[in-house]
Amino acid sequence: MTETNTAEQNLQFQAEVAKLLDIVVHSLYSNTEIFLRELISNASDACDKLRYGAITDPKLLDDGGSAFEIHLSIDKTANTLTIADNGIGMTRDELIANLGTIAKSGTSEFMKSLSGDKAKDVSLIGQFGVGFYSSFMVADKVDVFTRKAGEAQGLRWSSDGKGSFTIAQDDTATRGAKIVLHMKKDAEEFLDKFRLRNIVKTYSDHIAVPVILDPAPGEKVKDGDTEKDASPETLNSASALWMRPKSEITPEQYKEFYHHVGHAFDEPWHTLHFKAEGAIEYTALMFIPSTKPFDLFNPDRKNNIKLYVNRVFISDQLEGLMPRYLRFVRGVVDSSDLPLNISREMLQDNPVLRKIQGGLVKRLLKDLKDRAGNADEYNKFWDVFGPVMKEGLYEDFERRDELLDLARFRSSLHDGWVSLKDYVGRMKEGQDFIYTITGEDAALLKNSPQLEGFMAKGIEVLLLTDPIDEFWSSSIGAYDKKSFKTVAMAGDDLSKIKGGDTDEKKEEDKSPASEQAIKDLIENLKKSLGTAVTDVRTTEKLKGSPVCLVADTAGMSLHMARMLKQHGEAGNLAIRKVLEINAKHALIKRLMVLSGTAFDDAAALLLDQARIIEGEPVADPVAFAKRLSAMLEKALV
Repeated sequence: MTETNTAEQNLQFQAEVAKLLDIVVHSLYSNTEIFLRELISNASDACDKLRYGAITDPKLLDDGGSAFEIHLSIDKTANTLTIADNGIGMTRDELIANLGTIAKSGTSEFMKSLSGDKAKDVSLIGQFGVGFYSSFMVADKVDVFTRKAGEAQGLRWSSDGKGSFTIAQDDTATRGAKIVLHMKKDAEEFLDKFRLRNIVKTYSDHIAVPVILDPAPGEKVKDGDTEKDASPETLNSASALWMRPKSEITPEQYKEFYHHVGHAFDEPWHTLHFKAEGAIEYTALMFIPSTKPFDLFNPDRKNNIKLYVNRVFISDQLEGLMPRYLRFVRGVVDSSDLPLNISREMLQDNPVLRKIQGGLVKRLLKDLKDRAGNADEYNKFWDVFGPVMKEGLYEDFERRDELLDLARFRSSLHDGWVSLKDYVGRMKEGQDFIYTITGEDAALLKNSPQLEGFMAKGIEVLLLTDPIDEFWSSSIGAYDKKSFKTVAMAGDDLSKIKGGDTDEKKEEDKSPASEQAIKDLIENLKKSLGTAVTDVRTTEKLKGSPVCLVADTAGMSLHMARMLKQHGEAGNLAIRKVLEINAKHALIKRLMVLSGTAFDDAAALLLDQARIIEGEPVADPVAFAKRLSAMLEKALV
């Protein structure tokens, strides 16, 4: 192979790439054949991108033609396998960006998680996408010859995958990309035509671009009694899988297409393939993954639906094709009702696209409702994507009722997930609200003092632990004519609800003090605590605890305030806090007879206790420790 190199540049891999390469090379040997699937998928994407670009700039096809192909060639003498395409190609900057760095936010955190046994988990690495780097599973050196469509200068990228790579000009490079793998000795099986034929048929039969196996130099085949030169062989069916009838597609073919379109390694949890006919016609083949993409909650993450117009690729990151709360869905949508020359900018506000989105979401939610009938299977989906789906409760007013039916929650009285339909069906006589409590951890919320009164009466409370819960639960109207209400705002609700032992008998030793004594205590607590709290009031929620801290009805919840503070967005925000007391508790009754410094110290300790239970730091740790020590000293005398 002759090549002309000038201005060769030696560069280091980004640290995350170096670590990923090490994991790929040493942890994925049981799955080595996937390298070919990944490289063919990348070549197919490159052809799709050029086909789209040529719609507005036909000159891009002048050198290399419009018949897109992917070629495989074996050279056993040189011990190389070559994968070549005549797609879009790459510039020098794109070579560095695509083959030397991982330009995804959150990558560092993800790479840190790939340690120990986790690094051997193919599905976990699949959440990131091995892509081009899988080449180094089978090759000890990789050369990439490429020329960007419409440009005159070619380039060569070369690396042994051990920390650095070189880039140089190359006059032999043609339009597209040619990847030459110098195979390792233990990977020579991939220089066998039968092996390659089997891999392409298994993993890449759905690729819409022909995958052609070229004959080896000087290769002959028998034709009767004579020999003739071997001909190129197309290995795949080269038809768009989504346009085939469902009856002709096997589950294995669906799975491999999912791996291709989603660059994923896991099994799809759900497959949806349908053709919409009528005023607007389109075909959709969509998948719900079974594992969570590592960047699912990245604010910059786009959806993963590829849009085609009459099988011509248009875009794979189009805002408006799928709502953000369904951004985990992967797949393809092909429509004949959009013009081929439409720009991405014009697509954003296209009414046809909005109708397609409406149809896609309607079918997806219908399928989810059907699958929700199998609780065990549906709960697996909700475990992974529930926090994202709940974003729709806040963002998608039109489909809020459907999403509420699909939503699942943790509960104070039941293990596992519960639906709102189940919750409402179990509501107590006299209960008018769906009660909720927000926090970081469901187990801790179950033990919150604020739930004591509810637990005593057997009243179910939904435990909301996702950040989005703070937003949708305060903005939503009602479910089945039952409004949502936080336990902190419950007030005297409990006295109206029948249930539990408290309605059957009143224990005398739990009786509250006189109204006047409680009134005096509240006034004294307000004076003692000053601006530390907005108000002090009694509550029926507490049974075994003396106090709890809640937000004032006019302000945000304490959990919301903590979240804002953690993200540095609280600013000078003043949180209105209310100290609620259990007038029947022995500590509160004892507090009524204290005065002076003893009263002030006890009041401060009770407030700090409420803060700790609520997950907040005490205002003055030193003063808290001194008061606690003094109290213990007196109690232990």
